[in-house]
Amino acid sequence: MRIVIAPDSFGQTLTAPEAARSIADGLGLGADSVRLPMSDGGPGFIDVLRGSIASARAIDVPTTGPHGEAVTGTVLLDGAGRGFVESAQAAGLQATERRDPLWASSYGVGTLMLAAVEAGARTVVVGLGGSATNDGGAGLLAALGVVAYDAAGVAVPVGALPLLGVDHLAGTAAMRTARVVAATDVDNPLCGPDGASAVFGPQKGASPDDVRLLDAALAHWGAVLERDRPVSAPIVTAPGAGAAGGMGAALLSLRAVRRSGFEVVSEAVGLGDAVADASLVITGEGSFDEQSVRGKVVSGVARLAQEQGVPCVVVAGRVSLGRRQAAAYGIDRSYSLVEHAGEQRAMHEAADVLREVSEQIARDWLR
Repeated sequence: MRIVIAPDSFGQTLTAPEAARSIADGLGLGADSVRLPMSDGGPGFIDVLRGSIASARAIDVPTTGPHGEAVTGTVLLDGAGRGFVESAQAAGLQATERRDPLWASSYGVGTLMLAAVEAGARTVVVGLGGSATNDGGAGLLAALGVVAYDAAGVAVPVGALPLLGVDHLAGTAAMRTARVVAATDVDNPLCGPDGASAVFGPQKGASPDDVRLLDAALAHWGAVLERDRPVSAPIVTAPGAGAAGGMGAALLSLRAVRRSGFEVVSEAVGLGDAVADASLVITGEGSFDEQSVRGKVVSGVARLAQEQGVPCVVVAGRVSLGRRQAAAYGIDRSYSLVEHAGEQRAMHEAADVLREVSEQIARDWLR
C-alpha cells in the first residue's frame, strides 16, 4: 500500500513534521509512505513551506509578540516574487504566555509584512490562524502606517478594547505596489455569533463578558474600516474577516485576495498528485471538531481523498465530531489520542501516543 501522511500540527504539542514522523514510525510494516506535513495558514505555515519550496530564501526578522515581547519571525521568499509571513509567529498563542485578548496586539505581524516588502516581495502571502489577538488587525495596520485616532486626534493604544474609542484612520500603508494574499484557516465573519470574538475569544482567555466587549469593539472597528478604507466589497461580513482575531478584516481593507491557506500549502507540497497515487490517506490535528470542517487541513485533505476515491482516516488529540458527520466529509474513521491513552499522556507524551495509535491504524487498515 502507498500511504500519504498529511497532518497539521497537534496544537502546541507536536509540529506537523513531528506528527508526520510519529505516524510513519507507528505504521511500520514496511509500508510505502509519503510524508507531507501540512498547514492551513496557522502555526507551522512557514516551516511547512520552507521544507517544500526549493527556491525559498528565509530571512529572520526581529519583531514583537502580542504583548510587546521580543520575538523573531521568519519571512520566506520564493523565486516568483512571493513573500510568505506567518501571523502566529508574531501574534500567536505560542508567542506569549499571557492570555489577554482585550489588550493583545497584531503589530508584530505588520512588521513582518514590511520586512517582506523591503526584501523585494511583489506579493505578500499572510498565513492567518492560531492568534492570541482580537484587535481586528489594528496593530498590523499601525505597523504599516495606517493609524487609528480618537476624536481628539490622539493615537489609540494597541489592543482590542481601545477600538471602542476609534474615531478615524489616517495614513497610507507602506506596501509599495505589493499585492496581499490572506491565507485564511476559517471562513468566519468579523462580528456576531460566528465572528472572531464569539467563536475564538474563549480559547484566547476571554470570559463571556469579555466576548461581548470584544464583539462590540470589532463591530465599531469594522464600521470605521469600511468608512475610511473603502473597498469594492463589504469587509465586516466577508468570509475570513474574522480569521486570526480579525486580522482578516485588516488585510481585506488592504485589498487582499483571500485564498484558502490549505490550498496555498497543498499546491506547494504537491498533495493532489500524491493523493491520486495513494491507497490510504492519513491526516490529523490537535482537536477534530466542528471547526475542522470549516476550511482546516483535515477537511481539505479528506476532500482530495474523496475526489480520488481513496479512504481517509483522521488521528487527533481529541475527537468530538460524530462518525456520521465525519463521513459526510469523506472521513472513513477517526482515532483519538485521549481515548487511547488518557488526557495526561496524550498531552505530555504526544509523540509516543501518536505512534501507538498509528500502530492500531496499521492493524486496522494494512492487513
